[in-house]
Amino acid sequence: MNQDYIQPNEWSILEEGFNAERVKSSESLFSIGNGAMGQRANFEEKYTGASFQGNYIAGVYYPDKTRVGWWKNGYPEYFAKVLNAPNWIGIHVKINDEVLDLHTCKSVSKFRRELNMKEGWLSRSFEAELQNTIKIRVESKRFLSLELDEIGVINYKVTLLNTDASITFTPYLDASITNEDTNWDDQFWDILNVSAQKEQSFIEAKTMKTNFHTCTFMQSKLFLNATELNLTPTCLKQDKIISNTYTQRVKKNETFSIQKFGGYVVDRNHPKDKLVTAAKNVLNKAVQLGYEELLQMQKESWSKIWHTSDITIEGDVKAQQGIRFNIFHLNQTYLGKDATLNIGPKGFTGEKYGGSTYWDTEAYCIPFYMATKDQSVARALLEYRYNHLHKAIENAEKLGFTNGAALYPMVTMNGEECHNEWEITFEEIHRNGAIAFAIYNYYRYTNDYSYLPEKGLEVLIGIARFWHQRVNFSNEKNKYVMLGVTGPNEYENNVNNNWYTNYIAKWCIEYALENIETVKVDHISDYIRIKEKTNFTEEELTSWKEVACNMYFPYSEKHNIFLQQDGFLDKELITVADLDTSQRPINQKWSWDRILRSPYIKQADTLQGFYLFEDHFSLEELKRHFDFYEPFTVHESSLSPCVHSIQAAKLDQMDQAYTFYLRTSRLDLDDYNHEVEEGLHITSMAGTWMSIVEGFGGMRIVDNMLSFSPKIPKQWKSFSFKVNFRNQVITVNVSQKENNFLVEGNSEMNILVNGELVNVSPNNLVSV
Repeated sequence: MNQDYIQPNEWSILEEGFNAERVKSSESLFSIGNGAMGQRANFEEKYTGASFQGNYIAGVYYPDKTRVGWWKNGYPEYFAKVLNAPNWIGIHVKINDEVLDLHTCKSVSKFRRELNMKEGWLSRSFEAELQNTIKIRVESKRFLSLELDEIGVINYKVTLLNTDASITFTPYLDASITNEDTNWDDQFWDILNVSAQKEQSFIEAKTMKTNFHTCTFMQSKLFLNATELNLTPTCLKQDKIISNTYTQRVKKNETFSIQKFGGYVVDRNHPKDKLVTAAKNVLNKAVQLGYEELLQMQKESWSKIWHTSDITIEGDVKAQQGIRFNIFHLNQTYLGKDATLNIGPKGFTGEKYGGSTYWDTEAYCIPFYMATKDQSVARALLEYRYNHLHKAIENAEKLGFTNGAALYPMVTMNGEECHNEWEITFEEIHRNGAIAFAIYNYYRYTNDYSYLPEKGLEVLIGIARFWHQRVNFSNEKNKYVMLGVTGPNEYENNVNNNWYTNYIAKWCIEYALENIETVKVDHISDYIRIKEKTNFTEEELTSWKEVACNMYFPYSEKHNIFLQQDGFLDKELITVADLDTSQRPINQKWSWDRILRSPYIKQADTLQGFYLFEDHFSLEELKRHFDFYEPFTVHESSLSPCVHSIQAAKLDQMDQAYTFYLRTSRLDLDDYNHEVEEGLHITSMAGTWMSIVEGFGGMRIVDNMLSFSPKIPKQWKSFSFKVNFRNQVITVNVSQKENNFLVEGNSEMNILVNGELVNVSPNNLVSV
């Protein structure tokens, strides 16, 4: 049974009624972030019930030593973890010395929580009766500023409902935090200094091993009704905590409120010895602007983001809410301001996957950022991998590869491999292909070739060298084969000749060869530089070509399909429809041994290749492969429904496409995988965007132009989206009757609609 307590709403995520069993799930769903930091939606006041405390700073991590039974050559020494950072949101609240704690209150009513996606803020309100019979109403609103991305603001109000009383607010900073997912219960933080200057408080700390220096800070303003108070706090400093206590006598029906300004400055952006100064500067600026002005700036910042990235759906509120939830969290996680950062699968909403970078970025996220932001944002994601090329070469060397072969890590923070499951670390090597494909995809979409001679070709050469060395020649098959791999379907480990891996390896080699020739002709100085740097020879390139031309692909003549891997047809081929529902999800019900011997597919594997290389295959071939593999797919990866939705739409299987879309867009809101309390599936959210734009909108690049083949689910009246294509923003509106196109700016644009050439002139609506 999926959860269903989130209220349908086009622009907000709404929860009504307090239920202690939902607290951890809601802490994930209502998370907020601004690209530089993020936090789970923990209560500001004390809460002694089950909770998952989480505050995170982008780019700050710890190398948690890997747990392995015995050491393996080339095995990563650590698993990088995004760190639970010092907590700055806390405000202890007492009414006549009784602590406000929703877990111990006599009653809680009118509880309401809202994540307003249009304007970028989180609010919560409730009425409570404390054990001392005093009744209060609490209203809080907070946000992490997009404009001043080192600071967040909380406006927390308490109104007395049935008596006069004394109210005490104790805002605090707490650095006595740990990660939920620590392997060895290490101390991740070394607290360097706890200090206060007037009403500003600071905790300076550094991470163990990685030595990131941070300063967590706060300052508060107090109000009685709308009048600012000049209260002198009592300051308490401890080893890891600092607090200020303010007490005010308040009459019945009056409101005592606190505005708390807090956040982080880090040595990634400031000198280590100037962090307190930097914290003071951002506090002074924020307090001078004030809560209301910062909130207005927040609304304007989000308005600019939504102008290009919004997708509207008419006639289906749950679908509308789902897509905006996905777009909202993608923008909370990554905004492209810092090329040293990337996109973790959980973003700032939890600790699973360590907050590290996976192949998800290249395969799923780059299309979203290319189309909804300036192309420089997508280029920054490519440059992130270029900047780690030397580490990818080191990773390959640890496994025995030579001559500058590069294996990009499955999981990384700084370019080193830090994934601790051998069957993925060593065998899920198809990730290399996604990184090469992203370079191709970027050029295809932006027409900006400059990245290849400047940086991208070096990456392609390293990847091609890896594939060339990873295959071996089979005398039996008279072809080059690839043994002992894990494809995108992680429910098959250590298989031979995974079709997707072999196919993308062949493509990578051919794409590298093609671009070596292009750069040689059109960018001769770059060609000379790259040739000297990488030392490739004509003999080497000839050897690559030999591998690409003679790659083995397992094929079934009986089914007329490529086989997912050599032994796929040896399995007991029982479809998911014939699997007892009590056995689902199999990753929670079955042993790993049983899963590996089953035919069940976690996510698109062979079909992932048909998605990336759609133009290499006919529609008939896609249908054959879709109809064969989808019935064995359990979709127990968050990355699975989106690819299947896109392909079902292309095949005109619209009911199926819609079902997959709804699943991907509401994966977390409806908690399909029963794990949302651990955090949200951020990278798969980009796949949700793709489901609409590439699936229902049918957007492709054909003949160097934007092409659309729009289709609309019967449940919708219309849908619309915008894409920024080569610095021209085009709006696409699809209804049950017609397709409308509108281009912004001053230049006309040629597009293809259902294969026909259409000219769209500025601000002139074209209907097809």
